[in-house]
Amino acid sequence: MSAAVYVLSTVTGYVLTSALLLKWPSLLHRRKKEAFRSRHISHRGGDCDVQNAHLVGSSLGFETQSVNESYRVTFITLLTCYCEGGDDKRIPLLRDVFEAFPNTPINIDIKVNNDTLIKKVSELVVRYNKEHLTIWGNSSNEVNPQIPILFSLPRVLLLLGLFYTGLLPFVPLKEQFLEIPMPSIISNHVTLILARVVNILEFRYECIFRLLMRKALFDHLTSRGIQVCVWVLNDEEDFKRAFDLGATGIMTDYPTKLKEFMEKKQLHS
Repeated sequence: MSAAVYVLSTVTGYVLTSALLLKWPSLLHRRKKEAFRSRHISHRGGDCDVQNAHLVGSSLGFETQSVNESYRVTFITLLTCYCEGGDDKRIPLLRDVFEAFPNTPINIDIKVNNDTLIKKVSELVVRYNKEHLTIWGNSSNEVNPQIPILFSLPRVLLLLGLFYTGLLPFVPLKEQFLEIPMPSIISNHVTLILARVVNILEFRYECIFRLLMRKALFDHLTSRGIQVCVWVLNDEEDFKRAFDLGATGIMTDYPTKLKEFMEKKQLHS
């Protein structure tokens, strides 16, 4: 009987402590400083590459983040190969983007394990004094520890496990941003694919991200100074769902629509 009482009291103490720290993480963790707050994120998905010792953007452009300067996204679009109208079809250099948006936070997610590329991007970030205005995602986050980093997919899976086992409130986190897709976005994509083939991997990803869509998790992370951004949302129903869950910001292909929604709901602050 004494052993059962001991186990019960231990489990009860663990659950209560975990719940307490989940709600008030500042009791254990110092809140991360936010150089900027991402509410409105204008999406121009693409990659960086190295050509002739220069850094260039892919033909799809860049992901840029802006709260009050969403009109500038058009400038980047006009520099890509997929613009409509105009004679300028150049692919922009990353330094061109930095020069055009000196005070605008930018999201750089390097998806290839290329040490040269990662190093050169890091050097450009430092050269243009953008360390405090860059969100950094790559396979070697240790290159420049001064740049805020994203959760990688393995770290997202770890985050998921920690949350559902109650261990998350006890574990320090190095990341400053969590960027995840809304599950409905994956579902819509899968619906198109199912006409031809069942993609099991897509369903697995959807299950993972559905488990992440928890207000308690979002609130805990934001209380620790970790911003939660949901992508890529393009209608008001999804905008509302994400903000109701406690997301810090939304990434969208339609900046004007999101801006008008945020103004209507008074969500700029």
